[in-house]
Amino acid sequence: MNEKNFPKDALRVLKETSRTFYIPITFLQKELKHSVASAYLVFRAIDEIEDHEDIDNDVKYTTLMQVSELFKQPFNEEKYLQILEPVKEILPEVTLRLGEWIQACPKSTLQFVIDAASEMAFGMAKWSKANWQIHTREDLDDYTYYVAGLVGVMLSELWEFCVGVKTDRALAIGYGRGLQAVNILRNEKEDLNERGVSFVPNGWTRTELFDYADENLAKADEYMKSLNKRSILLFCRLPLALAHKTLKAMKDGREKITRAEVEQIVEEIQVG
Repeated sequence: MNEKNFPKDALRVLKETSRTFYIPITFLQKELKHSVASAYLVFRAIDEIEDHEDIDNDVKYTTLMQVSELFKQPFNEEKYLQILEPVKEILPEVTLRLGEWIQACPKSTLQFVIDAASEMAFGMAKWSKANWQIHTREDLDDYTYYVAGLVGVMLSELWEFCVGVKTDRALAIGYGRGLQAVNILRNEKEDLNERGVSFVPNGWTRTELFDYADENLAKADEYMKSLNKRSILLFCRLPLALAHKTLKAMKDGREKITRAEVEQIVEEIQVG
């Protein structure tokens, strides 16, 4: 991923932020690769605000709502940095440099990324204010849509716009939700102990959460059948394979899969 018109430093930050997503992004080509790489960095920038343990929920709400509104007009970096001013000292590089990630995105696809980012920031603001109190399945669906399902929708929009690959919106949401459900299962103890937050609906045990993950990963598997372009198939296959493997490990009583298992899956996807 070394095309001259995409900043090398953006790739460095991407790789440092998430190797799990950096590798599949390298499978994509040109415009799509740059669009998805930029989008991932923009989403991560927003996510770091929502996740930050030293920022109060009210501040998260105000900040994320302002960022959501900011995305509804041509991006203004000065205004963005003003919004971050009260908390900028504790925010990571990926968040402070959001303006650069937007600059790096191809102009032809920028609106898809910006619209999704605005919607994501709005949803994260809403759930920050509610202290992520998930009471019902509908709550869980709503939360997982904002943090992951809408990413699936944006990717589908990019597939169609850039290479003419059409997919089903509900299945695209299921793809994102499935990955997020596995994350929730994997981080359940940590979220509760460190943040005092539970994403588990009232009355649910891990059994119901496993069912929820299975149901959405089945949609993700169905989604894959409509991807007839190899580079996109490879991109989507890796996170999904990792999610399936992690879910199976947790059902077997393990906390997560090993680094060796991750490497093996990466290898299998690349040669498959």
